Amino acid sequence: MAFGSATPPYELRFDAGRVCLDLLATTHPGERLDGIAALCAWIGSAGLVPPGTPLEHADGSWPAGFWELRRNVALLVRGMRGVQTPAYGCALGRVNEVARAAPPAPLAVRGEDGGLVRELAGPPGCAALLAVVARDAVELLTDPVAWAAVRECEGDNCPLVYLDTSRGRRRRWCSSEACGNRERVARHRRRTALTRA
Repeated sequence: MAFGSATPPYELRFDAGRVCLDLLATTHPGERLDGIAALCAWIGSAGLVPPGTPLEHADGSWPAGFWELRRNVALLVRGMRGVQTPAYGCALGRVNEVARAAPPAPLAVRGEDGGLVRELAGPPGCAALLAVVARDAVELLTDPVAWAAVRECEGDNCPLVYLDTSRGRRRRWCSSEACGNRERVARHRRRTALTRA
């Protein structure tokens, strides 16, 4: 897709359990953060900013920052689960550096109904939003309980990882509706083929 084009017709996914893992999901089945509009849609849907926060100030440099962070987080997640390459140390340093920036400052303000709602003190910069995701990655990687719940999807050709918070820690797929359903259909077809043979 061309730079700045609309988001692909399939839905953004937010079922990984952590915002840093949801960022990793933006590469599957293809590049999801292919321009400013798609990135701003992801930022809002991921909850990095309160609903209705204007992001018109986002410019062409923003996607590259999120792509780099996503690449580094992926190296760390895969490195923690297997062999750590020399790139692992570089990725760790870069994620730590990005996490140092101040995240957007939230304020509690009166909403239209009189209740309190969250609003940002000012327009969030790219570095502040990246810091939110990088801090989430640091928390995940350093929390032994959360890290023990990280799983890789068992779906065919699915590279996604997720946080398994299911009862009994038996979740097998990134999404029951996507990979889980494909597996159930394939199993049904195999059984049907065996009964016909």
